[in-house]
Amino acid sequence: MVAPAQTRIPSARYVMRSETMQRTDLIDGEIVVSPPSLEHQDLVLKLAMLLNRVANGGKVMIAPVDVVLDEYNTVQPDVLWLAPDSACVREQGKYLRGAPDLTIEVLSPSTARQDRGKKFGLYERYGVREYWIVDPEAQFIEVWARQDDGFSRVGDFGAGEAFMSAALGVSVNMDSLWG
Repeated sequence: MVAPAQTRIPSARYVMRSETMQRTDLIDGEIVVSPPSLEHQDLVLKLAMLLNRVANGGKVMIAPVDVVLDEYNTVQPDVLWLAPDSACVREQGKYLRGAPDLTIEVLSPSTARQDRGKKFGLYERYGVREYWIVDPEAQFIEVWARQDDGFSRVGDFGAGEAFMSAALGVSVNMDSLWG
């Protein structure tokens, strides 16, 4: 038996859809829906506030913001930061094109595999400078920083710990997230 062919949706069509607050990504031309929990959204807000506090300039944004990476991949990071001189640019006032300087994904049971798998690969391939994977259950952040053509693991950081963010150029303390 032959499986029916799936129709891939290009990013150009995807970003022209009607506005929605539904969290969706376009991965390899397929729409992936991931509704967040209240705890997830609480942590997203704390992360955005933390970035606003420590970043020296630039722009912090939270989902849903479409980030077009290529013809068939448009993602909505939970939180992203654009440096003042970022190569990621606004297009038509509706979406961003190119890799953000820092992306953050908050894991949930329905998104963890995607965040650690396909999205990790996309962020790495398209030049994100730093990627934070936040595990709310274990209460730590896994930090990955760009080294040459790929990511290198900086480490895992929990309450009471701090790390040097290469993208932000500052030390980031985790205390405000896990209280």
